[in-house]
Amino acid sequence: MDWTMWLELLIKAFVMVLVLLTGFAYLTLYERRALARIQTRIGPNRAGPQGLLQPIADAVKLIFKEEFTPARADRLMFVIAPVVTVVPAMIIAAVIPLGTQFTLPFVNRIVLLHVADINVGVLYLSAIASIAVYGIVLAGWSSNNKYAMLGGMRSTAQMISYELALGLCFVVAILPGNSMSLVDIVEAQKGMWFAAIQPVGALIFLITTLAEVNRAPFDMPEAEQELAAGYHSEYSGMKFALFFMAEYEKMIVICMIAATLYFGGYREFWFLKDTVLSVDRTWWLGPIYLLGKVVVLLFFMIWIRATWPRIRYDRLMTFGWKVLLPLSIAVVVLTAFGILLADQYGPMYLWSIPVLSSVAGIITVLLVNFSLRRKVAHA
Repeated sequence: MDWTMWLELLIKAFVMVLVLLTGFAYLTLYERRALARIQTRIGPNRAGPQGLLQPIADAVKLIFKEEFTPARADRLMFVIAPVVTVVPAMIIAAVIPLGTQFTLPFVNRIVLLHVADINVGVLYLSAIASIAVYGIVLAGWSSNNKYAMLGGMRSTAQMISYELALGLCFVVAILPGNSMSLVDIVEAQKGMWFAAIQPVGALIFLITTLAEVNRAPFDMPEAEQELAAGYHSEYSGMKFALFFMAEYEKMIVICMIAATLYFGGYREFWFLKDTVLSVDRTWWLGPIYLLGKVVVLLFFMIWIRATWPRIRYDRLMTFGWKVLLPLSIAVVVLTAFGILLADQYGPMYLWSIPVLSSVAGIITVLLVNFSLRRKVAHA
């Protein structure tokens, strides 16, 4: 590998970090304005035109805000915990493809629009995403505060519980893509997005990602009305800002992963694949398509926060273990069964996957409804 390749990788990594940091800053503004519109409020509109400088004002405030460290805290772990939480949220984006490729003028060098394309990209996502759990545990433990410790334990239990169903949703995308490379998975969606082939798997993925990033209605570990306010109770200033940044960067990355695995990634709608709007003909449309899908998925997260109430913590855990996990196992089995039918009898049998999966989802909803009604009747 020559020095030009190292320079290319360095520039790609720098651009990806810059995109995530800028996205984090203006995602806060996007969320506040969207929440204001949903709840019939104005939202931030003082700092700059239409409030566009509000993220900069928030950053300046947090930078100069006084920081406190508990007297009996483990100072080293107390400082490391925010870093351990935010770094995985950034480096996980290295394997997400932003587009196809283009040729640099004058030098005729082909540049691929991703930092790295490894043949076990999905496994890389699962491994790096799991590291963030350590930051949350360390934050609660190192604070020497029993309430922070309880909040950290609850967050960790929630993340580990929902990671099981999330991992099975990765398998759902791997099976029709016939690869663990994210580039191969995106290219396999030229004919049809995997969300159309496996809508139940896509829905489970979106639900579990909400729980992974502690977004409403799964933000019970840090809810305001809880006795244990959360693992970051003792943090202030820039240390708290790192936790804040990690949550929003994980939102962006999770939406990029969801778009890549189930919604065609950087590719166009499947019915545009042979037109001038295809990324095969117009390479610069790839990042635009991906950005549009990420913005829509982020709005889905914000909309859920604005409209859905929190659920009780014991029901939150029950939902993960007794509903989503069995349903995701069934979805994996049905996806493999449908692919086997398509291989044996023709591609038309591929549509047995959404039909059978929808039936499994409906049965699950009916069982949950029956269980809840029985509990109400016996109360």
